[in-house]
Amino acid sequence: MALVREPDVLEPELTSVLQGRWSPRAFDATHELDRRTLHLLLEAARWAPSAGNSQPWSFIVGLRGDATFDRFFEHLSRGNKSWAGNASALLVAVHQNASGPDHELPFDGYAAYDLGQAAAHLSVQAHAVGLHAHQFAGFDHEATQAEFSVPAHWTVKTGIAVGLLGDPALLDERTREKELRPRTRRAIGEFAFGGDWGEQPVELG
Repeated sequence: MALVREPDVLEPELTSVLQGRWSPRAFDATHELDRRTLHLLLEAARWAPSAGNSQPWSFIVGLRGDATFDRFFEHLSRGNKSWAGNASALLVAVHQNASGPDHELPFDGYAAYDLGQAAAHLSVQAHAVGLHAHQFAGFDHEATQAEFSVPAHWTVKTGIAVGLLGDPALLDERTREKELRPRTRRAIGEFAFGGDWGEQPVELG
């Protein structure tokens, strides 16, 4: 049985899509991501904000059972291999780091920021259609770059697993403990300042 989480967010006016969004490791190995839903996830990423509308990011997409999925899976860390193989899709998130023959980079320094926004849009869209996304960094980045012939002026940044919630009881003990632990976040007063850094928390209603 899939783990159904009550929202950890205590602000009831926050949109329910964000209240319920989280990053599971237990995915249903029988679920298949259909092409229309995949299109919607990538469409959400496509409409994310970017500096000057430069959109300096790309995704390499593998669906479970295809060669791209298997090729990326081989470069995952041992810990991530223990659960990511059950995801319906594995994506490699890539951002541009310099201008190249395929794409100019007019807003140097903002590409990683823009990729983060695109990935966030994708993850929120996944939750909106009943799926979940788990972003991760535990894989061999250099090997993945070479595996998919990613040009040198692009940077392989993160992986994203997408799928339907599965049963956490099927996870190994260590991974299951991570799956079931409560989510926590820093208080707003620790990261939002109304004046000098760290000295004056922003006033809120």
